[in-house]
Amino acid sequence: MISRDSAPHYGWGEGCDGWRLVQSEALSVIEERMPPGTAERRHLHRRARQFFYVLAGELTMEVEGLEHRLGVNDGIEIAPEKAHQAFNRGANDVRFLVTSQPPSHGDRVDA
Repeated sequence: MISRDSAPHYGWGEGCDGWRLVQSEALSVIEERMPPGTAERRHLHRRARQFFYVLAGELTMEVEGLEHRLGVNDGIEIAPEKAHQAFNRGANDVRFLVTSQPPSHGDRVDA
């Protein structure tokens, strides 16, 4: 059993957080938190397919030039080789799950 309280934690970007809920050779599940006004760097993954699922707040996801606004209980799949970038343009923290298969670490290329 694992929870955000017991999962390995890391910081990224400007005040963003991640908790590794599942980390194996075949699968990664991370809960992430982005404060208002933050964004990740635009990138793509060569092999990893990802699924982002919003738990709280609103996440803006740009994929191949199209923006998608995701609210609570909304998700979006990102295929390998598709350039994307996550933004929190809302007034509150956004919390979401990122599932990657295979894991995306070491598979990221700036776009």
